[in-house]
Amino acid sequence: MKLLIAVVQDKDTNRLVDALGEENFKITKLATTGGFLKEGNTTLMIGCEDQYVDQALNVIKDNCSKREQMVAPISPMGGNADSYIPKPVKVEVGGATVFILPIEQFMQF
Repeated sequence: MKLLIAVVQDKDTNRLVDALGEENFKITKLATTGGFLKEGNTTLMIGCEDQYVDQALNVIKDNCSKREQMVAPISPMGGNADSYIPKPVKVEVGGATVFILPIEQFMQF
């Protein structure tokens, strides 16, 4: 058995949760916040048998798209001026980061 931990952008969450539900995957949804853009994202914990990992990964890949987004300047006030961004820049956001962990035991009460 494996535990997939998928971190996805909020904009992709509903579509992904619906698609995983249609494939009968059980999901635990956690609201989280990203470090770089300080924007909301969602972490999904998906437990599945080894033979369904590829299927779950394909559903995640099909429903989490990468896109470019403009990031406004971040003020150096109260922070490090070395990381100051003086003008808006394009960054790639979206997609998914997935961690796959082995599960020794699963219990449900």
